[in-house]
Amino acid sequence: MSGDHAYLPDLLAEIAEVAGLDAALKLAAARGGQTVYIPSRPDPDHWLCQTVGQPAAEKICEHFRVRNSGGRFLIPIARTASARRTLVKALENGASARQAAAAAGTHERTAYRAKARIRARDPNQGDLF
Repeated sequence: MSGDHAYLPDLLAEIAEVAGLDAALKLAAARGGQTVYIPSRPDPDHWLCQTVGQPAAEKICEHFRVRNSGGRFLIPIARTASARRTLVKALENGASARQAAAAAGTHERTAYRAKARIRARDPNQGDLF
């Protein structure tokens, strides 16, 4: 899995890799904390298609399919992952740590740590020393 989804619980990071981050977060918002059945192939009226869209649902089903069978999965709640995504987006869009923390509903210290991690991974960031 890529580092881009490292803040997500494992199952959601896996879904984000195969079907996109938007699909993973929609799934967590709709069914977080619940055990769900993911079929081997989704019908257009299946809850998964209704939640994430047909193309993403097909990718998810294909990824988790074992032979010709679906499976049961406990979908993480991922409240923290959603807040962290909001925080990082705000910081990347130029918000201050205080503004980003307010937007995400997190502590300012969390925003300062996230800002430092973003700075550390940015190869274009200049060195002050």
